[in-house]
Amino acid sequence: MADPRPWPDAATRLAAVIGWPVGHSLSPAMHNAAFRALGLNWAYLALPVPPDRVVESVRGLAGAGCGGLNVTIPHKVAVLGACSAVSPAVAAIGAANTLVPDGAGGFRADNTDAAGFLRALDECAPLHLDGAEVLLVGAGGAARAVAFALRGRGARVRVANRTPARAAELGDPVGFSPADLDRAAGRAALVVNATSLGLGRDDAPPELPLAGLGPGQVAYDLVYRPGGTPWLAACAARGARTVDGLEMLLHQGAAAFAQWTGAEPPLAAMRAGLAVRT
Repeated sequence: MADPRPWPDAATRLAAVIGWPVGHSLSPAMHNAAFRALGLNWAYLALPVPPDRVVESVRGLAGAGCGGLNVTIPHKVAVLGACSAVSPAVAAIGAANTLVPDGAGGFRADNTDAAGFLRALDECAPLHLDGAEVLLVGAGGAARAVAFALRGRGARVRVANRTPARAAELGDPVGFSPADLDRAAGRAALVVNATSLGLGRDDAPPELPLAGLGPGQVAYDLVYRPGGTPWLAACAARGARTVDGLEMLLHQGAAAFAQWTGAEPPLAAMRAGLAVRT
């Protein structure tokens, strides 16, 4: 029998993801499935916030009693200007993806991307990272979290970005030409795409390395889409193990969920929510 109670109601707690754009986000399906599984009177929305309205929007949501926020591109650095405190991970990374009420009408900033990245890697393609060389493509907020996570495991991080100065902030810079990227990929145990390259494409982006990849290596794409990205499919065809961005989305979201609600994240329900949405 259907539940006759109206939902949402006056007691429903709000959580959301902010970004620009944000309509493609799978986080609402994942978190709303988790709330339903635990019987929590919460609702999760995707809120498009223009880059010039980030600070005032975050402060307004905090003042309205929002129970928690996720932050996606391009706002992971800008939100720090609206937060009362930052976690040690945010202080080290310089970017946040999770905002948690501070008990005083504001938000404190945390970053669950780093832990989510490693949890997905450990589950899908276990790899000994101490002393291993890793090629990281991208230098934005997500890349900052990935570099932090990799250095914490003892990896030697090389970074390719169209702006060399930004690459140098995160690791040893690599040229962004196809030849430079393929050479660097050939020496790497792990290659990570932390850019939006591949989002909405039906073929592997030519900017991403491929020729240097093969058996014994791992390709990890932070971009997520149904069935995996064309770049991951091309890497798998060359014999590389692959990690889909959906797994990182799941685990970073679970860590945020635990902080907002104080409850153990129902991972099976969250995976099921992602499967329905994709």
